[in-house]
Amino acid sequence: MAIAGGALKTNITTLGPLVLPLSEQLLFFATLVAKKLFNSKVKPYIPDFKLAFDHFCIHAGGRAVIDELEKNLQLLPVHVEASRMTLHRFGNTSSSSIWYELAYTEAKGRMQKGNRVWQIAFGSGFKCNSAVWEALQNVKPSLHSPWEDCIDRYPVEIVV
Repeated sequence: MAIAGGALKTNITTLGPLVLPLSEQLLFFATLVAKKLFNSKVKPYIPDFKLAFDHFCIHAGGRAVIDELEKNLQLLPVHVEASRMTLHRFGNTSSSSIWYELAYTEAKGRMQKGNRVWQIAFGSGFKCNSAVWEALQNVKPSLHSPWEDCIDRYPVEIVV
């Protein structure tokens, strides 16, 4: 997880200035400066990506991956629901899971005009890639969705 964390940190550092509100960028920068100038033990501010995105499609490579990102990005259970349900239904389909997750969000009727989605996928090596999408219109569930035959049964309760 440490290697994935490093790859994600680099990805977030690049993506953050492009998507985060100015207030979040300033808070991040201020703690970075404070850490350099005053105390190396100052914990860096983790920007609130919930202010930039409505939906998250997190690589469903395993429960630990989803749990770590949920904790570190301070996401709510609803933000990782699509990832958990994709892992439950399809298992670990590697980075392609983000497309099943997007389909899940659409099948639930949650994708509205103006909503932004952050897809986060991990690859070999360790690579981390992001895609950001914005809905240009309300998205109706597809008739050919991988969820069409069972979306009404989700979400299921995940036993810990």
